[in-house]
Amino acid sequence: HDAAVEQGGMSQMLLWFSLLEVFDTIAVQQMLEGSGRAPGDFGLDGGFLKGKSQAEIDTMKLKEIVHCRLAMFAFSGVVTQAVLTQ
Repeated sequence: HDAAVEQGGMSQMLLWFSLLEVFDTIAVQQMLEGSGRAPGDFGLDGGFLKGKSQAEIDTMKLKEIVHCRLAMFAFSGVVTQAVLTQ
């Protein structure tokens, strides 16, 4: 963390994450105004789900949630180990 602050990496991350939050805020506003957009749907599926049944789409959504949660849990373990062994 300290090295990233000194080299300017953290301020760059703050800039990019702030920009992403602006786009997210715009998407949420559109959703609340009744655009028909589902929460979390940014249209980035690349056509992977086109032509799939609703059951297949629901299965893929569940897999995405499970794997993302597992990845977050694994990352927290990596961070914890890095802090404890430093």
